[in-house]
Amino acid sequence: MGRFARSGAMVGVLVLTASLALTGCGDDQKKPAFVAGAQQGDPAATASPDATGEPSRPAVPALTVNPADGSDKRPVSTEISARIPGGGKVSKVVLTAANGATVAGRLRRDGSSWVPSAPLKYGTRYTATVTGTGTDGQTRQGTSSFTTMAKPKSMIGSGLYMFSGKTYGVAMPVVAEFSPGIPKKDRAAMQKRMFVQTDPPQPGAWHWLYNGTQAYYRAPEYWKPGTTITVRLALAGIPLSNGRYGNVDRSATAKIGRAFEMKVDNATKRMTVYENGSVVRTVPVSLGKKSTPSSSGTMVVMEKKESTVFDTRDEPDPSNQYVTKIDFAQRLTWGGEYIHAAPWSEGVQGRVNVSHGCVNVSMADGRWLFGKTLVGDPITVKGTPRRLEPGNGWTAWSMSWSQFVAGSAVPVPEGGQGSPF
Repeated sequence: MGRFARSGAMVGVLVLTASLALTGCGDDQKKPAFVAGAQQGDPAATASPDATGEPSRPAVPALTVNPADGSDKRPVSTEISARIPGGGKVSKVVLTAANGATVAGRLRRDGSSWVPSAPLKYGTRYTATVTGTGTDGQTRQGTSSFTTMAKPKSMIGSGLYMFSGKTYGVAMPVVAEFSPGIPKKDRAAMQKRMFVQTDPPQPGAWHWLYNGTQAYYRAPEYWKPGTTITVRLALAGIPLSNGRYGNVDRSATAKIGRAFEMKVDNATKRMTVYENGSVVRTVPVSLGKKSTPSSSGTMVVMEKKESTVFDTRDEPDPSNQYVTKIDFAQRLTWGGEYIHAAPWSEGVQGRVNVSHGCVNVSMADGRWLFGKTLVGDPITVKGTPRRLEPGNGWTAWSMSWSQFVAGSAVPVPEGGQGSPF
C-alpha cells in the first residue's frame, strides 16, 4: 500500500403559483347594491364602456419578474423566475446586459426558473423580459432590471474529476469536490446548481459525503456503454451560510466506453475479469495480509501509472515502512490500495495474502490489465475483514441505490432524477 498526494483535476416551462386573493377588513352590515345585483369590485360593475357602449375588458394583470425591478447586489448565480396572477406558464425569457449583449440560458424542466448558461458578470446591470400565458389564454409580459454584486473576497475551492474528451469506465461517478466542505444547510442549494445530463438518458442522483467535501453522481446501475455525460457545476457566486461564495463554474463532456469489470474473491484468491458481460480472464491475486487487509467493497480505478514508487516511510509501524518501485499501478483508494504487478509475490499469488492491502498480480497479468482498463472501471473485492470506508476513493458504488439516494440533499423521485432541462 502506498501513500501519494491526490492527482486529477480540482478542476421548460415555468410552473407559476397562483396569486392569493386579497381581502379587506371593515363594516359589512350595509353592502351597497348595484344593477343586476353586482357588488362593488365585480368586473361587470367597474368596467368602463367602450365606443360601442359595451363594457370593455379589465386590464390584463402584469407578469411579475424575479429578481424584482431595481434590486441590486444580486449573486452572479441568479436565475430568472416569474409569477402570473391566476397561474400560467412562461414561454420566453430574454436577459440582456447593460452593453446590449444577450445572455443565453434555458428553462428548467421542473418549471421553477430560467438558468443562464454561464455565470453573470460581477457588478453588471441586467434587464430581464419575460413573456408568458395565463390560464385565461391572455399573453402577459413583465420586465425587471437588476444589478449583480461585486466579486466577493471569500470563496470556496472546488473541483470536478472529469475531463472533456476523455473516455471512462462504466462505473465512473461524477465527482465534485469542495474545500472547505459545504455546510449541510447549504447543500440543497448547491445541488440544484449541479447539472448532469446523459445521452442516452439515464436517471441518477447525487450523494454527499458526511463532511460535505465531496458529492458523487451516479445512476442506479452502471452507465450504459457509449453514454455521453455532460456536467456543469454552476457554482460561481452561490452564497453560503458561512459567508463564502462558490468560486467558478466547472464543466465537462465525456464518454463512457465498453463494459469492463473486475471481481476479486478472497476465498479463492482469484480475480475474474469481465468484458461486455463475458469472462475474458481469470487472474491469481495476493491480497492484504492479516495486519494490513485489503478493503472489501466496490472501488473504481482512479488513476493509472505505468511506473511509480511507493514510499511508506511515514507509516507508524516499522514493518510497513518501505520504498519500492512499482509497475502497472492502478489506484483504488486515497489510502493507498492499488492493483499492481508484484513479481516478488508471484509464487504465492492465488494461495496466500502477503500484500500491504493492494491487489497483487503477476507482471504479465499486471501488464495485460493495465492495457485493458480505463479510469472509472469497477473492481469489487469480497471476503476480507475490512470494509471500504465511505470517501476512501470514489466509493459511490460501494452502497445500495437506496443508501446512495439517502445521501441526497434534495428529494429524489423513485428510480432517480432525470435531466434538469
